[in-house]
Amino acid sequence: MLLGLLLIPVNTYWVTLIEVRWYTLDGTCLPLFITPIFILFVLCLLNLWAARFRRGWSLDRAELTVVYVMLVMSCVLAGHDMLQNLFGAITHPFYFATPENDYQRLFFRYLPRWLLVEDQQALQDFYRGGVDPWSSGLWRAWVLPLTMWAVFLGVLFAMMISVTTILRRAWTENEKLVFPLIQLPVAIAAGARDGGIFRTRALWFGFATAAGLTAFNGLHTLFPQVPWIPVIKQYDIGRYFQTPPWNALAGTNIAMYPFAIGMAFFIPLDLSFSCWFFFVLRKLFQVLGRVQGWDAASARGFPYFGEQAAGAWIALGLVTILGARHYLKDVWLKAWRPGRDADAAESREYRIAIVTVALGTVFLAFWSLLLGIKWWVALLFFGIYLLLSLTLTRVRAELGTPHEIYFVNPHDILVRIFGSTLIGPQSLTAICTMYWFNRCVRCHPMPNMMESFKMSEYARMSHRRMIGVIVLSLAVGMVVTYWANLQICYSEGASAKCLGFKWWLGTESYSNRLANWLRSPVSGLPEWFRDRSDPAIVNVLYMAGGFAMVFGLKFMRAASVEWPFHPAGYALAVSYAMDYFWFAFFISWVIKALIVRYGGMPFHNRAVPFMLGLILGDYVMGSVWAIIGPALGVPTYRVFI
Repeated sequence: MLLGLLLIPVNTYWVTLIEVRWYTLDGTCLPLFITPIFILFVLCLLNLWAARFRRGWSLDRAELTVVYVMLVMSCVLAGHDMLQNLFGAITHPFYFATPENDYQRLFFRYLPRWLLVEDQQALQDFYRGGVDPWSSGLWRAWVLPLTMWAVFLGVLFAMMISVTTILRRAWTENEKLVFPLIQLPVAIAAGARDGGIFRTRALWFGFATAAGLTAFNGLHTLFPQVPWIPVIKQYDIGRYFQTPPWNALAGTNIAMYPFAIGMAFFIPLDLSFSCWFFFVLRKLFQVLGRVQGWDAASARGFPYFGEQAAGAWIALGLVTILGARHYLKDVWLKAWRPGRDADAAESREYRIAIVTVALGTVFLAFWSLLLGIKWWVALLFFGIYLLLSLTLTRVRAELGTPHEIYFVNPHDILVRIFGSTLIGPQSLTAICTMYWFNRCVRCHPMPNMMESFKMSEYARMSHRRMIGVIVLSLAVGMVVTYWANLQICYSEGASAKCLGFKWWLGTESYSNRLANWLRSPVSGLPEWFRDRSDPAIVNVLYMAGGFAMVFGLKFMRAASVEWPFHPAGYALAVSYAMDYFWFAFFISWVIKALIVRYGGMPFHNRAVPFMLGLILGDYVMGSVWAIIGPALGVPTYRVFI
């Protein structure tokens, strides 16, 4: 834990530097974070070297697991969709307000000023840079809002830890979910003292393949005369479709990320098939819409992927809860009416978790009251957020796929159903100040918490001790992330030299959503009941269609073991998660299907180290470029996007 505490500032500053200042690597956009894997790999190599001289000097498997989990938790906070976004959200309204965007008239009177930075000097220096925030005293303007957001996040994290504690036994022991994304860190930590997987040639062959491709393309970035290997990253095939109706495929990309091919190999075949199949089907649906003229006739956004995705993810969440209903009833009884044979420690653990969730709910109600959110809006907003959190955790634990669900968040769902007028300007403003932790949710904390519990089983350490590791890491990580963002933005300028686009999140929150909703109110289902000509019903119908699609696919999977379509594949394909990865998933699905069909499980198991090597090689070489770039003061190659 001491080593983890020493490495958290290093990892946090590195992530903030490469994602906020240089906008390279994008390591926290991926479900398996890059920098913790790189640091774990380096530690393991040093560990093996130390073990050669004296075994007592080296770390064991559990100790390396603890360090890795602490680094992952620091990435959760420092990453793209958490505190990086916060700094863009709490600074945007008062710095970017102009007579043209009319922020002051539209929503200034509704803003919770105690959660935002209003000091103009602090904001100006934050965006322009060239200032030391500590000696100049500018840090004082940030104390109140950052403290209040820290309290809010602390309560959310406590609720998430409690929910994962309740579900841990069901998912890790009873159902024995595979947790595909932890296979690489588990394999690395397992070789802490004897080398383990590092002794296999297949791993190093995969490592060399991926690292070689990344090194070659990285050299091209620095020296354009070096040839470029195309298709490894996003390659636009939509440009080859210029004539109607095929021009509906504009913007379609393919990519053969080595790490993505490696990750997809550990995903069940039916899911990897469903992911790329439903993505292709989605594109063909767009072509059909162009043929029929539906996209031209619709002013509301045909083919309504946001609505479909929202319905699909809500349905997945309800399926998850329904599937766990008997287990949850058993947990409740163990907590409050334990039998004679009940484990006293387990019963106490469940009681604490249930009470924590209850107290957290009371806090969220009080928080909503302070922000002026209508009670029913607050109930639905946080209910949808926590339901999506649970769904993401289940998808990660069972399937291990990327989950950039850009089209799905509580704000847009509420507006689509109820309309902006019914929600009201005060509630709209309040929930838009919280958009920052709902955008894309790529580095969501809850799936990483559940994976940490599973890793503790592999390392033969108590999950109760892992809770302490997670809490300590989040507490330290929050302070360090605050410091890193202030230090880098005040030094380089959030809109001067920084390429992480702090204004981006604020623009999406306040211009693209809040200001537009207030200028041009969006109708919802209640308006449709009063005026049947209102097109708001279309939003709800497509949402209901996505909802029904998931339940239909779930029913067919239960009815036939040979049914090839997975409901999560549909939800992922229509919610932006597959836009970057569908072709890599297709390649990996073909490889795995051929191996399983003609080589059986023995050959599959022999291919595992090679696939792990693809991930590791891509991550390690990408991390090397992320070190070289800041050292030389130039942008370098990114392994993703």
